[in-house]
Amino acid sequence: MKGARYRIVAAHDADIGLNAVQSYVLQENAHFVFNIQTTNAGNKYGELVLDKELDREEQQELKLLLTAVDGGSPQRSGTVFIHVTVLDANDNAPVFSESVYTASLQENSPLNTPVIRVSASDADEGINGEITYEFSRLSEKSKKLFSLDEKTGEIVVTANIDYEEGSKYELMVVAKDGYGLSSEAKVVIDIVDVNDNTPEIIVKSLSSSIPENAPPGTEVGIINVQDRDSDKNGQVRCSIQANAPFKLVPS
Repeated sequence: MKGARYRIVAAHDADIGLNAVQSYVLQENAHFVFNIQTTNAGNKYGELVLDKELDREEQQELKLLLTAVDGGSPQRSGTVFIHVTVLDANDNAPVFSESVYTASLQENSPLNTPVIRVSASDADEGINGEITYEFSRLSEKSKKLFSLDEKTGEIVVTANIDYEEGSKYELMVVAKDGYGLSSEAKVVIDIVDVNDNTPEIIVKSLSSSIPENAPPGTEVGIINVQDRDSDKNGQVRCSIQANAPFKLVPS
């Protein structure tokens, strides 16, 4: 945090009095300032004080030049480089490559068919940057149909996909790093219809017999035809036996 202090071992000067070390000068930099402290015995030492918080993802190390100056005439000085290594803190959450992923999947796809792979990155390093994936707020139906590899982020099919039972699925995926920072993305899976249903003929009403002199246009029966598939796969054409004295009239 800003204000953190790091004591610097005092410079040594064999002279005494004014000819000994009188002050320190830290080369101007973006993060640290230098404070001089005096002990009860009158000895001076310095502290590096953090003036602006560090970010390892922007700069992993700093080199500071510190100069110790005595009070003699001519004035003499000594310098030292302070090498600061910035250690990683878990200050970055995983970031998905996309906020919404979309995929298309044919119904009746075999088990373990890959659907899509989500991907997130974390600017931290080590365990702070290790990412695992899991579903969030998943419906019981979706839990049976899809599984997610916690390491690779790949989603695969785990049960039979039927367009007629669901044409679209929305899954929420969470990416977590080693210490629990997380982010979320949506996966939208559109199911593609396959012509896997045969038309079903339902007889609503039917005259068991008709007189031979019934006039043309007499209604003999009412039938209904349904196909559970969609679009062109659900469009049906009806016909009756050739040369029969009947015709179909759409209603």
